[in-house]
Amino acid sequence: MKNNRTGGGKVSPKWIIIFSIFSFVLGMLFTNRVWDPIESDGRIMRRKEQETKFVTDDCITNKDNDLLGEVHKTQQAIQSLGNSISELKLELPSNQNSSKEVKDDNLISNKTKKVEVEVEVEDKIERRKKAFMVIGINTAFSSRRRRDSIRETWMPRGEKLLQLEKEKGIVVRFMIGHSATSKSILDRAIDSEEAQHKDFFRLEHVEGYHELTAKTRIFFSTAFAKWDAKFYVKVDDDVHVNLGMLATTLGRYQSKQRVYTGCMKSGPVLSQKNVKYHEPEYWKFGEEGNKYFRHATGQIYAISNDLAAYISTNQPILHKFANEDVSLGAWFIGLDVEHIDDRNMCCGTPPDCEWKAEAGNVCIASFDWSCSGICRSVERLKDVHKRCGEDPAALWNAQY
Repeated sequence: MKNNRTGGGKVSPKWIIIFSIFSFVLGMLFTNRVWDPIESDGRIMRRKEQETKFVTDDCITNKDNDLLGEVHKTQQAIQSLGNSISELKLELPSNQNSSKEVKDDNLISNKTKKVEVEVEVEDKIERRKKAFMVIGINTAFSSRRRRDSIRETWMPRGEKLLQLEKEKGIVVRFMIGHSATSKSILDRAIDSEEAQHKDFFRLEHVEGYHELTAKTRIFFSTAFAKWDAKFYVKVDDDVHVNLGMLATTLGRYQSKQRVYTGCMKSGPVLSQKNVKYHEPEYWKFGEEGNKYFRHATGQIYAISNDLAAYISTNQPILHKFANEDVSLGAWFIGLDVEHIDDRNMCCGTPPDCEWKAEAGNVCIASFDWSCSGICRSVERLKDVHKRCGEDPAALWNAQY
């Protein structure tokens, strides 16, 4: 029994060989089946890898080519910039010279303009006629008869007027502006009168009763621009004046600076409306009933050259009060000005001025306070001149 179990459990070598051959064949078949697809897939994968590598290499190549192109362009730009800089360096000296020449030309041009301006200013200064005093007689379109009465009494006419200016440096003119209407009949009348007498000083000013302050301001600035005078005098056309005595008196003030002379007063500030000499800006002078500061009465006054220059320079900002004499005093109130109160510039009409003349104290100017001038001056001026006028030779012999 034991031998049968052992013999039955053994495998014949023949079957082992057959089984081995069968396993080998089967293994070969299995291997071909399995590895062929893998190999085929591997080839596909390798092909894909090669294609991918080719595409990648191609992209890299393209990118490299683009990069190289940009680098090449940059190098060309740098080289071009270098060439431009080199050219600029070569041209720089000539440009600097050209710039220097332009600057030099501009400098020469500016210097030339400066010299021309200086020459022009000097020419203007030289064109200002030298004078001792310039007298502006304030007049209006309607005052022809007043002007004629003055020409017939204390104001020289024609050749005598020119001689007075040349020999004595005394300029006397009727000052007047123009009408609101250009070349009106009023202006033409003045033109005709000027052609006859040649004794007007025309101003860029529209005539009007309430514009006397502006007219006075324009007179001083315009007269200063035309004449380089020691003194400038404003006088109304209804006042009698002894020119010789005026020149002699002002001659004593030549050494003084900033002279303002006339009959000084300090009247009340009139706040009531509809009264003569009403001051609309009365509130600027303090409490109601206050008086004005000291100023020369408006019939006649004189100022020195430096004060006329001050008015000329500051004309646009000088305030105008209702009354011309107050305005003038206001312009000087804050300055270091010498106010000279000369009562000889406001004598009364005969017998006042006549008594003074007989006593050897000839008046500079005569008028009636009640009329702010000579009452009925056209009819009375000749009589005042006859009785209060200075010796005819006094004007020509005046020393100053």
